[in-house]
Amino acid sequence: MTTLNLGNLATFRLVVQRGSFSAAADVLGLSQPAVSLQIRQLEQFLQTRLIERTGRGIKATAAGLALLSHGERIEQVVDEAIRSVSEFNREVSGTITLGTGATACIHLLPPLLQQLRNDYPLLKVGVTTGNTLDIVRAIEENRLDMGLVTLPVSGRTLDVMPVMNEEFVFIVSQEQPAPWDLLTPEVLHAQPLIAFESGSGTRALIDGWFEAGGIAIAPVMQLGSIEAIKRMVRAGLGYSIVPRMAVENLADREGLSVHSLTPVLQRQLAVVMRQDKILSKGISAIIRMLQNTPLA
Repeated sequence: MTTLNLGNLATFRLVVQRGSFSAAADVLGLSQPAVSLQIRQLEQFLQTRLIERTGRGIKATAAGLALLSHGERIEQVVDEAIRSVSEFNREVSGTITLGTGATACIHLLPPLLQQLRNDYPLLKVGVTTGNTLDIVRAIEENRLDMGLVTLPVSGRTLDVMPVMNEEFVFIVSQEQPAPWDLLTPEVLHAQPLIAFESGSGTRALIDGWFEAGGIAIAPVMQLGSIEAIKRMVRAGLGYSIVPRMAVENLADREGLSVHSLTPVLQRQLAVVMRQDKILSKGISAIIRMLQNTPLA
């Protein structure tokens, strides 16, 4: 069934109120034939005559009078619906699901989510952790709204928006300070490395840093948790290479000595979404906060 054209209904009400097609056309800024066409279309849709001509002009038929009584209520309902929806347009609200790595979840997101709650109390953000491949797959399957992942990523249905750069740093127990001025792949490959487990974007970047120096690494431990890695390093069981955000705060680097690598190793974090995802006010707010987050 064809949908009732609300524009034609409004024109019909105006024609009856003004008493002529020409008067209604003047109000609408249309030609008289255009107004007549709208009335004919409405009559064809309803399969009945709505207006009849009299010696004094036009008037609504019995069917037209019935439609007028309903038309006023229809207008009220439409206005209420528009006002109700506009409330959501003014407020940043709704629910957003975000996927990211465990390190960003622990060390980057908490203050951002706290700020989001303060600024937009009606916005709810659910967070899921995983590796880049799993997050991208969940976004492609519409199980997540957006992801914050380490580049590179690939996907023909994805929009990728870089939001920040971050340095990777060398960490070692404060009781075992690094005795080298330059922390290069050649210097470090003989030392016991506690690494992120294979399969993550972070591990791939670290492997690539060593491979660029002609070194293949053989970690003594491979762990999936940044906090587990830091505990092992504090215990003097080896060194690690981690995102700076994991040791940026004083409490997070307690018992650790932190140094830059040579050459410097960085990663680029990006927001990824499906290309057909509507950029809501809530998603826009999260992206702005990420873009304005300073990282070394």
